[in-house]
Amino acid sequence: MKVYGILGDPIGHSLSPVMHNAAFRKMMLPACYHAFCVSSDRLGPALKGAQALGFGGLNLTIPLKEKALELVRPDRLAEAIGAVNTVSFREEICGYNTDGWGALRALERYGVSVRGRAVLMIGAGGAARAIAYTLEQEGAEITIANRDVRRGEDLAGSVGGLGVGLEDLPALVPQADIIINATSVGMKEGPRLFPGSLLHSGQVVFDIVYNQRTELLEDASSAGAQAIDGVMMLVYQGAGSFEIWTGQKAPVDVMEKAVRESLLGRTAGHT
Repeated sequence: MKVYGILGDPIGHSLSPVMHNAAFRKMMLPACYHAFCVSSDRLGPALKGAQALGFGGLNLTIPLKEKALELVRPDRLAEAIGAVNTVSFREEICGYNTDGWGALRALERYGVSVRGRAVLMIGAGGAARAIAYTLEQEGAEITIANRDVRRGEDLAGSVGGLGVGLEDLPALVPQADIIINATSVGMKEGPRLFPGSLLHSGQVVFDIVYNQRTELLEDASSAGAQAIDGVMMLVYQGAGSFEIWTGQKAPVDVMEKAVRESLLGRTAGHT
């Protein structure tokens, strides 16, 4: 039995185990996938321990994606992005990034083309870096809004875009064709990123939060904008990891079904 897993802190919300275990069952692979809570300062020992134990591979989530770059041999894409979300164990501990590809495939799944369109990205963390890099390669015009303006400017500069602070959102939101929330806002109670009244029909609002229907997406639907949740990004980035680890084509439909059924179960459990 080959063991796979996801490392992060916090990690209890992750649906990656549900998704990957469904894929392993469908493909009749002798494998299992678990979630492990690992802090940033323990990532190095965790990676070496997983390698020593014969793990098949790992996913990484907040706050480990950028830290991992120092600890693995990244491929060219992960190195360019500056973050790792997938680890494989061969002769070396190798790092990859499937987040940007997952986001692009999710947008394409819902008929959204990014070429020549004004994309407003909120956030400048590991997931934001991957998405911005990938969308820039596809011809999007990108603005990065971030609480830490310098961090946002650094990311924007690497993709030929504009970096601004969150205080600029009221002026930028109405002008954007595609708005992507790449922060954790929406995973828990808290203030909105911006008033929903700024949104309008014709826009696309993509929130990478996947474990609940966020206020941002509710605002988008109310405004007549196209609202896309983070489920398909999770599924497609997971499919990319699955294919790196196994060399087999991932059963995307099975993975999506497992995630959405699990989300429905969680919602029912709170009613």
